[in-house]
Amino acid sequence: MSENRKLIKIATAGSVDDGKSTLIGRLLYDTKSLTTDKIEAIERSSKQRGYDYLDFSLATDGLVAEREQGITIDVAHIYFNTEKTNFIVADTPGHVEYTRNMVTGASTSQVAIILIDARKGVIEQTYRHFFISNLLRMSHVVVAINKMDLVNYDEEVFLNIKKDFDELVAKSDFSEDQITFIPVSALNGENIARKSEEMPWYIGNSLLDHLEVLEPEDLQESSVARFPVQYVIRPKTEAFHDFRGFSGKLYGGSLKVGDEVTLLPSMNTSSIKSIHFFDQELDEAAPGSSITVTLNSEVDLSRGDMLVKSDAVPRSEKQISATICQVNSKGLRVGAKYILQHGVNRVLAKVDQIESKIHTDFSGSEEADQLKLNDIGKVKFRLSKPIHFDSYKENKSNGSFILIEEGEFDTVSVGFID
Repeated sequence: MSENRKLIKIATAGSVDDGKSTLIGRLLYDTKSLTTDKIEAIERSSKQRGYDYLDFSLATDGLVAEREQGITIDVAHIYFNTEKTNFIVADTPGHVEYTRNMVTGASTSQVAIILIDARKGVIEQTYRHFFISNLLRMSHVVVAINKMDLVNYDEEVFLNIKKDFDELVAKSDFSEDQITFIPVSALNGENIARKSEEMPWYIGNSLLDHLEVLEPEDLQESSVARFPVQYVIRPKTEAFHDFRGFSGKLYGGSLKVGDEVTLLPSMNTSSIKSIHFFDQELDEAAPGSSITVTLNSEVDLSRGDMLVKSDAVPRSEKQISATICQVNSKGLRVGAKYILQHGVNRVLAKVDQIESKIHTDFSGSEEADQLKLNDIGKVKFRLSKPIHFDSYKENKSNGSFILIEEGEFDTVSVGFID
């Protein structure tokens, strides 16, 4: 495997029978990411079903219940690669009952692929899939208009769907250059890994070529370094008697030896003495690195604290407003108390106000006294002590949290700070 390969994280969304699993299966097949025995199993199953083609959806629908129903009901992470790029695909269910699955599955992705059946066009579920992509601040959205073979590869059909979708884009936070429309036939492999000869009127890249053009640095949500401390290292050995390192995963931006840093919540300052990655010592650590940092002064820093560059300190407050997706069947009500986990930090939180329940078709919101399973709403919280956060729009990792029920430790909500 090439060490220079870039990594692109993708979430897929589509309604039942839009061909999402077939699309992913076709990508796996065309990039030679399926093993020989898997291909043979697909061939056998396709013949048993009486198909005169390979049913690529069998490559991804791994659960028995999914295969029996012909739908995707849970989130699966699928891996494939080309010579230039490693891809991780979160295959998320599209039905309204699984809104929570799409939110959680897509929350770590940079790119969304939204499938639309060329025969049906933009439907109610398309609105919700795009709304969630907007909520999760996806850096880029590919609208794959599938089953073009069933409409005779008609350009007019493609243009009409694009026109309808552009009306959605106008209601969102996306700019036009963040949206790409590609007409495809996943079943026949048209415009998936190769340009289609059936649609000479389409002048853009195939889906795979388009994904390979994307650059991870262009998809990064923030350049601001955030380093939450997960563990303090104090070796009890003669050789490292004075070593005191702070370990964790670096988010947002890079950190360099010599950088002036501020420690939260104490607001003490120091500078970076060294950066360690396993048995290596680095001059600079890139975002996403799991590292150990030492500082040039003796400081009190423990798990749940945060280290940031002194010229880019996050907000620290005991009251926050957030957009919530309810992922538990127990409703979220005003006055309820939870454990709020923000990174590795945990604080007690009380629901101060439910401002509204948001319609996922971009039509606005309504008053609500509670949020039920799969509902999305605006909520205000009061915390037992300040957390050090950015808005989700500015920094996904430092602007998100989960709510945990006290005592039972069930996750009840995922939140995105305003």
